[in-house]
Amino acid sequence: SIRDEKVKVLEAIRPIQMDEFEEQVVRGQYDRGYINGEPVVSYRDEADVPHDSNVESYVALQLFIDNWRWAGVPFYLRAGKRLPKRATEIAITFKEIPGVLFQQPGQKRETNVLVLRIQPDDGISLRINCKVPGLSHPTIQPVKMDFRYGSYFGFTPPEAYERLICDCIAGDSTLFARDDEVLASWRLLTPILERWAGETPTDFPNYQAGTWGPKAADELIGRGGRSWRFI
Repeated sequence: SIRDEKVKVLEAIRPIQMDEFEEQVVRGQYDRGYINGEPVVSYRDEADVPHDSNVESYVALQLFIDNWRWAGVPFYLRAGKRLPKRATEIAITFKEIPGVLFQQPGQKRETNVLVLRIQPDDGISLRINCKVPGLSHPTIQPVKMDFRYGSYFGFTPPEAYERLICDCIAGDSTLFARDDEVLASWRLLTPILERWAGETPTDFPNYQAGTWGPKAADELIGRGGRSWRFI
């Protein structure tokens, strides 16, 4: 039943329209830079990579799920190589509401965010706005509540592949991709790959190693008045 629901979500994702392609999809390739203070080479200077390679090392997407639960809610996805750190997480940013109590004129308020950290530091964090106690402090500041599996239980959860191997032995296919799920994914992504195959990027490399991606990715999410979360 879980895999049925995964397929339903994929089939409900609105296909990327070619006339809106540049506004919803960004690709990138990393240049030389620094990670953890150490210099790293560009993608085209890696071993066995042609010096004129146009292989992507970064992608950012804006997607919409056309069902009753998520209609009108934008989903922003990004993934890349040679970013500042390795992390996989889901950040749910709550909508702003008008007329917040204790809000001061001109005071900038951060949004409430629920973060599900998948790896490498498994856990959940919630950032909410809270009024500073006392009559002399009519201000609001963000407060973070953080739960980490490793620090709370005293040991690191099993790696993803350890879990999959155990599930495979036990005959539990919940976390595995079914054929219709794979096909639904390719129906969504193949038009993007075909569009890229027919166009030669003129700006590669377009982001430095050790940064969070090309400027165009910031512009993509910025059109909606949003920004990427710093991990």
